[in-house]
Amino acid sequence: MADANDVAATKRLRSELGKKFIDVSQADVRVMHGVAYIRGVVKAVPGGDQPDVKQALNIVARTLREKGLVKDVVIDCSFRG
Repeated sequence: MADANDVAATKRLRSELGKKFIDVSQADVRVMHGVAYIRGVVKAVPGGDQPDVKQALNIVARTLREKGLVKDVVIDCSFRG
């Protein structure tokens, strides 16, 4: 059974990615045992105002760690567009 803290952190992670206009529809985004994993293909949302997806993703990772929602973030992505 999934840990309630991991489920809440996954929802917050997806929310933060949406706020930064990062499209993760081709990526696997989840939190397991307090560690956030982002794997797959990520790109900017068409029409969004985010020019650098890699920088925005690092900002999201830092934000989650600073707020204590996750212990660590693993980014294993290909960046498109």
